[in-house]
Amino acid sequence: MSFETTMTSDVVGLTKSAPVSRRGFMSATAAVAAGYTLAAGPVRAEVVTTDTTGLEAGDTKIKVGSEEMPAYVARPAGNTKAPVIIVAMEIFGLHEYIKDVTRRLAKLGAFAVAPDYYFRKGVDLTKVSDVKDLLPVVNAKPDAELLSDFDATVAWAGSQGGDATRLGIIGFCRGGRTVWEYAAHSGALKAGVAFYGTLVDPANPLWPKSPMQLAPEMKAPVLGLYGGADTGIPVAQVEQMKTALEQNKKTAEFKIYPDAPHGFHADYRGSYRKDAAQDAWGRAQAWFKKYGVLS
Repeated sequence: MSFETTMTSDVVGLTKSAPVSRRGFMSATAAVAAGYTLAAGPVRAEVVTTDTTGLEAGDTKIKVGSEEMPAYVARPAGNTKAPVIIVAMEIFGLHEYIKDVTRRLAKLGAFAVAPDYYFRKGVDLTKVSDVKDLLPVVNAKPDAELLSDFDATVAWAGSQGGDATRLGIIGFCRGGRTVWEYAAHSGALKAGVAFYGTLVDPANPLWPKSPMQLAPEMKAPVLGLYGGADTGIPVAQVEQMKTALEQNKKTAEFKIYPDAPHGFHADYRGSYRKDAAQDAWGRAQAWFKKYGVLS
């Protein structure tokens, strides 16, 4: 099996969670119409929806080298110096859940932007219905390119009136891994929040160091939010990461929700756990406030 089709720990956590009954879920047609991906399984009828009242929100393009990367941006209307928070998506592309999270952050006062950094493959990930078909695209994304895409996103947000001196990043699933990677990369980052991000990678020449290996290089405080019932990321691994960061005198905090599976914040999926999701979101806000991202 090549690394391109490897089931990474985040994907294992996604696909090996408890089976869900179809009751309380949208039809596939309705889910697609509402802008959700189908690769993650059936979409819950009771998704969290955040309106654009008081916001400027919509699709945009960010120049990366000679190309243009699609992105979704939301910010408080009329606020010229809102802190910048980058949203690192799951493997499912820039679909409605990620856009909604971006609006939630804007409602908290942030210039929030979610870059669609898998765009170069020319595949609309939100339209792919089988996780296996996503792997060759998302596993082939080189970390070096990923990190430079985020640097370009930060520079763009600053050029659009965001306050890039108060920079945060939040990510979910594969995007949670990205938070750890970016915290080791960016000297400008003030704080990161990683929702169930992979900590140990399979061998992949495009991913030279896993988050665990990068523990000594962390440049910003990270809050790690993990599920005790995650079938892909064992609690022992989270504890190992915690120890590695402590040994290297890095600032980090972890919260493990004992009964929560992988994807417990994803309110469009059967993995959603409302209590854990709401508690984690509160902790994320507090973390960004503590380190001067949100005021």
